[in-house]
Formats: sequence, C-alpha cells, structure tokens
Amino acid sequence: MTTQTTTISLSISQRLIAGSLALFLGTFLVVGIGFAGDQRMHNGAHDSRHATGFPCH
Repeated sequence: MTTQTTTISLSISQRLIAGSLALFLGTFLVVGIGFAGDQRMHNGAHDSRHATGFPCH
C-alpha cells in the first residue's frame, strides 16, 4: 500500500482567515452553545468543557 501526501502552502492572509474562522467557531461552540436554552445542547457543551479541562464554573 502506497501513501501519498500533498503539501499546500498558504499565504499569511489565508492563515489569518483560517485562524480567525477557527477561533470564531471554537468560541461559539464553547460559549454560545454553553448558554443555550436547550438542555441537551447545554449539557453537551458542559461535558465537553469538563473533558478538555476548560473551567466552566
């Protein structure tokens, strides 16, 4: 079995855009869903925070 890898080089502006989007998505998942009214979403975010060691209370 042969494994082939491809390397993609990104410019600084592309890296900043990708990093900003990742930061926004992560913040939304931790904070936005954590304060959601639906208990299932809240509990899922809460358990995820505990699993990663993120302080939540």
